[in-house]
Amino acid sequence: MDADDSRAPKGSLRKFLEHLSGAGKAIGVLTSGGDAQGMNAAVRAVVRMGIYVGAKVYFIYEGYQGMVDGGSNIAEADWESVSSILQVGGTIIGSARCQAFRTREGRLKAACNLLQRGITNLCVIGGDGSLTGANIFRKEWSGLLEELARNGQIDKEAVQKYAYLNVVGMVGSIDNDFCGTDMTIGTDSALHRIIEVVDAIMTTAQSHQRTFVLEVMGRHCGYLALVSALACGADWVFLPESPPEEGWEEQMCVKLSENRARKKRLNIIIVAEGAIDTQNKPITSEKIKELVVTQLGYDTRVTILGHVQRGGTPSAFDRILASRMGVEAVIALLEATPDTPACVVSLNGNHAVRLPLMECVQMTQDVQKAMDERRFQDAVRLRGRSFAGNLNTYKRLAIKLPDDQIPKTNCNVAVINVGAPAAGMNAAVRSAVRVGIADGHRMLAIYDGFDGFAKGQIKEIGWTDVGGWTGQGGSILGTKRVLPGKYLEEIATQMRTHSINALLIIGGFEAYKSACDMAEARGRHQELCIPLCVVPATISNNVPGTEISLGSDTGLNAVVETCDRIKQSASGTKRRVFIIETMGGYCGYLANMGGLAAGADAAYIFEEPFDIRDLQSNVEHLTEKMKTTIQRGLVLRNESCSENYTTDFIYQLYSEEGKGVFDCRKNVLGHMQQGGAPSPFDRNFGTKISARAMEWITVKLKEARGRGKKFTTDDSVCVLGISKRNVIFQPVAELKKQTDFEHRIPKEQWWLKLRPLMKILAKYKASYDVSDSGQLEHVQPWSV
Repeated sequence: MDADDSRAPKGSLRKFLEHLSGAGKAIGVLTSGGDAQGMNAAVRAVVRMGIYVGAKVYFIYEGYQGMVDGGSNIAEADWESVSSILQVGGTIIGSARCQAFRTREGRLKAACNLLQRGITNLCVIGGDGSLTGANIFRKEWSGLLEELARNGQIDKEAVQKYAYLNVVGMVGSIDNDFCGTDMTIGTDSALHRIIEVVDAIMTTAQSHQRTFVLEVMGRHCGYLALVSALACGADWVFLPESPPEEGWEEQMCVKLSENRARKKRLNIIIVAEGAIDTQNKPITSEKIKELVVTQLGYDTRVTILGHVQRGGTPSAFDRILASRMGVEAVIALLEATPDTPACVVSLNGNHAVRLPLMECVQMTQDVQKAMDERRFQDAVRLRGRSFAGNLNTYKRLAIKLPDDQIPKTNCNVAVINVGAPAAGMNAAVRSAVRVGIADGHRMLAIYDGFDGFAKGQIKEIGWTDVGGWTGQGGSILGTKRVLPGKYLEEIATQMRTHSINALLIIGGFEAYKSACDMAEARGRHQELCIPLCVVPATISNNVPGTEISLGSDTGLNAVVETCDRIKQSASGTKRRVFIIETMGGYCGYLANMGGLAAGADAAYIFEEPFDIRDLQSNVEHLTEKMKTTIQRGLVLRNESCSENYTTDFIYQLYSEEGKGVFDCRKNVLGHMQQGGAPSPFDRNFGTKISARAMEWITVKLKEARGRGKKFTTDDSVCVLGISKRNVIFQPVAELKKQTDFEHRIPKEQWWLKLRPLMKILAKYKASYDVSDSGQLEHVQPWSV
C-alpha cells in the first residue's frame, strides 16, 4: 500500500515507466453520440492514467462539435477535473451529434484546432458512428495537414512533427450493439434501470392479474430486451434479430392463457423498440396490447421505459469496465506507431483485448445488413456467442413442451444450496429445474443444505414451482454452512432411498469443499459415485475454478452504493475520512474491486500484506489530499485482512495521525452485502451457468444409460466456472492443488492484476504489468 510501492518487482516497474512514457504527448478525450452511464468513469481513467505517464490530457467538450468549434471547447484537464464523477451518469464533457464533422471542411477545422494544442492522440468514447468518424479523420490526417500548410495555417515543421494521428475507441452504448465486445459501457447500468422497473411492475401486475407490455430501447439490437426477459422470466420477448415465426399471434396468446391456467397471476411481455416480424414490418407495443385485449380479454397495460434507461448512476460493473478500458486506451495510444490501425479496447470474457476498429464496425454493419435481407439466423450468429447463448437459454426456459413430448430418462437429479446465501441462487435453481425437466429428468429439491439432506428434506420440484424465482434474493430452498462430512452415512441412505442419479451443488467455498469430501468418500459409499457439479455462488468470490462467483456482482453493487452515499456525506462535511469494512472472509475481492468502482484512496486486503509504514504512508497521502479541493477520503478494509490491524485500530490510528487535518468515521457494512434483489448480471449469469451445468449432467447420465455405470473418475466431480474467456468444467481433484484451504481462497486470483489500477487512479505510484497488452486481435463472430 505504500506510496512508492517499493516492494513491487523493480523489473516490471522500470519496464512500465520506460516503456510507456507519455512525456511530450498530448491526448484528447471526447464522448460522442448517445450518452451512456460509465462514460465519466472512462474519461476519469483516461485523464488520470494520461497524467500519470506524463502526458498532457485535454477535454474536448460537446464531442466532434467541440473539436470543430475549438476555442474553449478544448481545455487541458488536471487530476482534480475528474474528481467525484465516477458515480455520475451521462458525460460531464457533453456529447452532441455533429453534421459539420461529416464534411471535409469540418474535419479541416478540427485538425487545425487539435494542432494548436499539439494533440495527435485521440480517445473516442461512443458508438459505431462516432468511431467510424474518428477512423476517417485518422486516414485523412496527413492530407488535412498538407492542406493547412498550403493555406498558411501551419508551417512545414508542424506537418513533420504531427505527421500522424493515433485513434483508440471505447464503445459507450447502452444497446450493446457493437460487435467485438461482450459488453459495451452503459449496458449493465441500463439493465439495472430496466430490472428495477420490472420488479416494481410485477408487484402491481400480480395484485390485479394484469398483463404488462414493456418496451425497452434497442432500435437495431435486441440485447437489452433479451437479457431483461431472461432476468425476469418474461412470458414472451420480441427482438429485431430473431422475429417470431408466422402465426406468432396465436402462439403467444396460447402461451399466455396456459400460464394463467397454471395459476400465474401476471404476464410480462418485453419488446425491443426495433422489434419486427419476418417481413421486416414493425411489431409495436400497442399492437401487442390490442392483440392480448381482443383475443384474451386480459387487462393489459403498456409501459415505455424510454430515456430512464440512459439515466441514473452507473453500476459497479460499468465503472470497473470503463476504468479498465480507459487505462488500456492510454496504453494503446502510447504504444501506437504510424502503422498501427485504429483500434477498439473491449472486453472478451473477463479479458481486456484490442481489436481493429474497422473490423468491428464492419461486422456491426453486417448484422444490420443480414436483418435487412431477412437472414435472421446469420444476424444472431454475427451478434456473437453470448447473444446466441442467451437466446437459446431463454427459449428453453420460457416454453415447456407437453409432458407426453418429453422423452423420460428415468433419472433423478437433485439440487442443493450450500453455504451463506448469495443473490442469484434462486435464478440458478429455477434454471436447473426447468432444463432438467426439459431433458426428461425428475428434479428433486433438497431443503436446508446437507443438514436437511441427512434428515430427508427432499421433495420433487416441478416447472411451475420455480416460477417468479429469478428476482428473489437469498435462498428459497434454504442454505446452511454445514458440510456433509459427519452426515455421510445418512446422506448415502437418502440418496439410495430417493434413487438420486446426479447432484447439483449451488454455493460458495463450502459447496466446493463438500464436493471434495464427497469425492473422497466414494470408496466407502457407492451411492456417491454419481456426477457432482458445483455452481459457485458466494459474494466473497473465493471459489477455486472460477473468476466470477454468482452473487459477487450484487454484493459489489451493495458496497459501491453505500460508498457513494458515504462519499456524499464526507464531501458535505469536508475534511473527513471514512473507513469501511467489507465482507469476503480472507478474499479481498469486494474490498479491492469496491475500491476501484467507488474511487477509494486505499483498500487493505489479506492477499497483499501491509504494515505500519503503509498505514503511515496512506495517512500522509490523505493529508496531502486535504490541501486540494477534494477534501474527503475513502478507505476500504477487508474483514480478515489482518489479525492485528483491525478496523478499530486503523480508525484510531487515522484519527490520531490526522488530528487537526481531518477527522475519521468508520462503517461496517455487514450482512447488507448478502441481501437484496439480485443484480441483472447475477440473474442472467445464474440462469445461464446453471443451464450449462444441467447440460453437463445430462451428457454424463446419457453416457451411463443402460450400463449401470458407476462414476468413479475425477472428471465426474467438477466446478463449473469462468476462466479468462471460457466457461469450463474443472475436476475438484485438480483444483485442490490451486487452493489455500486454511484461508479458503484460490492461490492465484486474477483480480490482483487490477490492484495497481486502483492505486494509480488514487494518485499512488504502482507497478502495473502491461505484458498482456499490445496484441491486436482479429474479430471472430463466434468468439465475440
